[in-house]
Amino acid sequence: MEVLDNKCPSCGAKITFNPKNQKWDCEYCGSKFSLEEMQNYNNASSKEVNSKNETFKKEKKLAGLDIYRCKSCGAEVIADEATTAAFCVYCGNTAILKNKITEGRMPTRIIPFKKVKEEAIDAFKNISKNRPLMPKFFNDQKNIEKITGVYIPFWTFDLKVTGNIDFNATDIKTWSDYNYQYTKTDTYLSKREASMNFDNILVDASSRFDDDLMDSIEPFQYKDLVDYNHAYLSGFLAEKYDVESDIGIKRAKTRAMNTAVDIARESVYHQTKIPTSNALKIDEIQNDYILLPVWMVNVKYKEKNYTFAMNGQTGKIVGEIPLDIGKTILISVFLFIIIAVLSFLILWFVG
Repeated sequence: MEVLDNKCPSCGAKITFNPKNQKWDCEYCGSKFSLEEMQNYNNASSKEVNSKNETFKKEKKLAGLDIYRCKSCGAEVIADEATTAAFCVYCGNTAILKNKITEGRMPTRIIPFKKVKEEAIDAFKNISKNRPLMPKFFNDQKNIEKITGVYIPFWTFDLKVTGNIDFNATDIKTWSDYNYQYTKTDTYLSKREASMNFDNILVDASSRFDDDLMDSIEPFQYKDLVDYNHAYLSGFLAEKYDVESDIGIKRAKTRAMNTAVDIARESVYHQTKIPTSNALKIDEIQNDYILLPVWMVNVKYKEKNYTFAMNGQTGKIVGEIPLDIGKTILISVFLFIIIAVLSFLILWFVG
């Protein structure tokens, strides 16, 4: 099977998606193309490849794309022919094997990248500002060069929460006179009936990423969701999902239930409110498989991997920052000496 790639309609060279102008730029002839123009050209973005019967859209399969597998951690990322993977975005390993992927569920929608690589690099560099204890190693040029745009797979779920929930609520009032202190506790049984719809609850569909990390780069703006097209992968990588929807929905239901309970609790206007009976049920309305843009860099420091992720749409960046032990000791000693000298001078002048 031929690899699904995108080439310039003018000169036939490799072409990549430009987040700035939301078009496909050819660095060889300088041409720029819209999605409509790309679809009319006989390549991976053509309507024949990407616009099958909507009834069977969720059953469409990925086929003919390149897959890069890391020999160190086993991670798999998908790319088209215009994209190369020289290192693993998860562990930084350079031993990458290239194969073709012939199966896997195709995403139905995608949010194209809005932030370019230069913006991701600037955001990564700015992390070190006002952080004197951060190791200088993190701003090494070798690490900066590893920043890669990756489409991360997510399941989205539309859920409906209905039912009843009861709270044990109390109001406590205290006062005193010349002889005694009084406490009055009023207890209430607060009943709530709920009917709530939750749309597009995101669940990370890759086990390679910590769920808390992926939650931290939210929110994404769903207004930018468009129909999936292979052309958006040009110049980027795409993670292959390994968490099935029947697993992901469990986490989606947990998030929906926690939010529903919090909303119901806020409607109880008493000082304390503790759930005593929860008869809420959750029904799944529909689910979807989408790709969301993330700029990533994985830095290995003292045998531990530190992952930094930037929302490729909004620019929000998150990551765990280690402390340089040497800097920490040096600054601590320096501060101790300053405090000791100041204390001595104060005592000397007072004496």
